[in-house]
Amino acid sequence: MQNNEYLDVFIEESKEHLQSLNDQLLILENDSENLDTISEIFRSAHTLKGMAATMGFNDLANLTHKMENILDAIRNDQLKIHTHIIDVLFSAVDHLEDMVVDIAEGGNGAKDVIDVIEQLNVIENGEETKSVSDKTEQLPTTEPSLAGENHFHALNEFELTVLEQAYEKSFHTYEVKVSLNENCLLKAARVYMVFEVLEQIGEVVKADPTIQDLEEENFELSFHVLLISQESPENIEKRILKVSEIEHIDVRSYTIQTKKANNEMGEEKSTSTNEVTTNNEAQSSDDEKNKQKKNVVTKTIRVNINRLDGLMNLFEELVIDRGRLEQISGELNHSELNETVERMTRITGDLQTLILNMRMVPIEQVFNRFPRMVRQLSKDLGKKINLEIIGAETELDRTVIDEIGDPLVHLIRNGLDHGIEMPEVRKANGKPEEGNLTLKAYHSGNHVFIEISDDGAGIKRENILKKAIANHIVTEEEGQALSDKEVYQLMMASGFSTAEQISDISGRGVGLDVVKNTIESLGGSISISSEEGAGSTFSVQLPLTLSIITVLLVEVGDEKYAVPLSSIIETAVIPRSEIYNAHNKQVIDFRGKVVPLISLKEVFNVPEASDEDEFLSIVIIRKGDKMAGLIVDTFIGQQEIVLKSLGDYLGEVFAISGATILGDGQVALIIDTNALIN
Repeated sequence: MQNNEYLDVFIEESKEHLQSLNDQLLILENDSENLDTISEIFRSAHTLKGMAATMGFNDLANLTHKMENILDAIRNDQLKIHTHIIDVLFSAVDHLEDMVVDIAEGGNGAKDVIDVIEQLNVIENGEETKSVSDKTEQLPTTEPSLAGENHFHALNEFELTVLEQAYEKSFHTYEVKVSLNENCLLKAARVYMVFEVLEQIGEVVKADPTIQDLEEENFELSFHVLLISQESPENIEKRILKVSEIEHIDVRSYTIQTKKANNEMGEEKSTSTNEVTTNNEAQSSDDEKNKQKKNVVTKTIRVNINRLDGLMNLFEELVIDRGRLEQISGELNHSELNETVERMTRITGDLQTLILNMRMVPIEQVFNRFPRMVRQLSKDLGKKINLEIIGAETELDRTVIDEIGDPLVHLIRNGLDHGIEMPEVRKANGKPEEGNLTLKAYHSGNHVFIEISDDGAGIKRENILKKAIANHIVTEEEGQALSDKEVYQLMMASGFSTAEQISDISGRGVGLDVVKNTIESLGGSISISSEEGAGSTFSVQLPLTLSIITVLLVEVGDEKYAVPLSSIIETAVIPRSEIYNAHNKQVIDFRGKVVPLISLKEVFNVPEASDEDEFLSIVIIRKGDKMAGLIVDTFIGQQEIVLKSLGDYLGEVFAISGATILGDGQVALIIDTNALIN
């Protein structure tokens, strides 16, 4: 292939257009008269077709072209939308997604799509007039000439004044229509080159679509420009045609009767062949809005995630050296060195925020696939299900985003298959026939929580215990002593399932061990809550980022430990006399709540000094509604550290999630507070 340098761009943009097709088809299904949605779907399909044809992926281009025919008939009101058409279009999008995945994996995108093309042909031939079919199949090689009527029907006062001044100086006013080649790959680049030519030979007064839409490629293949120039139409056409990938140019005079011309004719006021009926005040208001909108336009570039990873690795080393400099500065107590280090600390802090934000991606990228999936599964299961998505704008590190998609898919499929009941069962139980599935994401401290909730039948404790005992996961005596939450956690055991019959969709619990392992490998956790007859909630907790965290450094014996600041409520120094014993555990009264104490010396087998202080240093930590107090020797202070993995050999050390290198070269272990509380 001669276009390897464009392949990554093609794959990324294809995925965006496919996601847009999925989203807009869902909207169209519920609002078949929405012309904006129809145009958006057609635009995505048309762009995808042109990109695929340019890159040489013919199967993808042909299928998209067939879709385009149907969409063109719909937007021209020659074909009425119904459920079957939507289903076939969705099926076509599925095939397109498979092709793009194959291309991304190094294939050629070839796929047997005869069935779906035949279905599209049936729709096109059976419900569309012959003229439409002919029009869409035989794509014109050139654009038809513009009619005698002007394209720009409404000009504001400023634009009219510019044209009048041009008339007085004997300039020509032209309306230029530029049509790009059907297979044009980078439309925005061609538009830029055309405007560069136009600005050399005259002045652009107005463009349709707007300059902003042209820059963002929010147009099909042609655009209009209102131009003032002293050049002849032939010269203008010749100059523009030098730009590559231009299919056709049409230049004609744009007539307007100015005040001067009208006065010469003895008329009392100026008139325009444009029939300007827009209220000037309203027009000015619209112009102001457009100006404000243009002011907030942001430009973006695509950056390979490997480059961001490299940047993050370099910055992690900088953070370690920054800590070392801060320590040396404190020891030397040199005023100029202190000022320089303080400034460096502020700058690297801003740089850290910037780098982390660059890696942050809205979880919407994962959530976007679920409405389509829920729609299809609802049809397959014969259930009525309403999906509600909350907090899709919540941002998460790109590394986490890439890994979390599959576990969420499995949890949603479980909820749909075994959580929400059949319509007749729900009705018999006094519930609405339509079940609700809620997908919610939100920030809390340095973590992101994702909750998948349904209002279905809930989880039966007895069924879970019965299966766990049968699979020798727990004994009958152990099972009876477990709380409901502990019983639900048994569903995460390997191969666990309460389903009497395994379906293609899911069996409740099948694969949940894989879900749990994936989430824990990201430094997260998953918990389950349920109420029989009312529904279930699967709550996933994930770290906001995987590399740099803020911690409280503490000392235990001669060892230093780091406690993540996101899990700390506060620190306290208490006399030993305030420690009590309850159920063979040491506890304290913390603001009216009984909080158990955990000695880090005992947990990590740190040698203990013979003398005991009268006071104890306590770090109060929390996980959900549970709290605990960590007994330490000394508080060192708050610090930002780089989290380093312990590797496979030491990966299973209890209550340790990683390590970090401090400014003086010492290694401090990072405490997993969740494990301690559990």
